[in-house]
Amino acid sequence: MTQSGSKARFGQLVLCLAASSLALAACAKKSDSADTADTAPAAANGAGGAQSADNAAAPAASAPAAAKVAADNVDTISGAKFASFTGDADKGKADFVTCTTCHAIEAGVNKIGPSLHGVVGRPAGSIAGFAYSTANKTSGITWTPEKLFQYLENPQRVVPGTKMSFPGWSDPQKRADVIAYLKANS
Repeated sequence: MTQSGSKARFGQLVLCLAASSLALAACAKKSDSADTADTAPAAANGAGGAQSADNAAAPAASAPAAAKVAADNVDTISGAKFASFTGDADKGKADFVTCTTCHAIEAGVNKIGPSLHGVVGRPAGSIAGFAYSTANKTSGITWTPEKLFQYLENPQRVVPGTKMSFPGWSDPQKRADVIAYLKANS
C-alpha cells in the first residue's frame, strides 16, 4: 500500500470516528426533544412551558456552578405544583422507557444509575454499594413525590454536580405520570 493510500484510509477512519462521536453526543443530550428543559430562558423570563431541544441548556460541565436548591424546597422552574396533577402509572410506564437505559425498577438492580425500586420516600444516595456523586450523597434530600417532581424537571438544578446527565422533562404531567409509575412499582 502506498503512503497516500494509508493517509486516505486514516482520513476516512478519523472522519468516521468524528461522525460517531457527534452522533453519540447528540443522543446523550436528547431525552425527549419536545420536553427538554431549558433553564436559562425560563429563569430569565419566568416562562416554564415546553422548550425545544434546540434551546436545551448547556451541559453542566460548561455552565457556571449553580446555587444548590435546599433539600426541603420543591419549587419548580415553571411554578407547577405536584399537587395540581394526577399521575397515570400506565402513561408513566411508557415515559419511564427513557429512564431504562440507566435505571431499573427492580429491587437490587443497579445499572449506570441506581435501582429506582422504592425510591419514593428514600433518602438520596442511600443504596449501599452504589457509587453516587458526592453532590447526591450529601444533598440531604428525601425523594418525596414533590421533590421528584422538581428534580425530574431539571436534575442539575436540584442537585448541582449529580452524575445524572438527563436534562429533565418540562412537561409537568409527564413527571407526575412517571412518579405514579415509580410509586406503583415500589
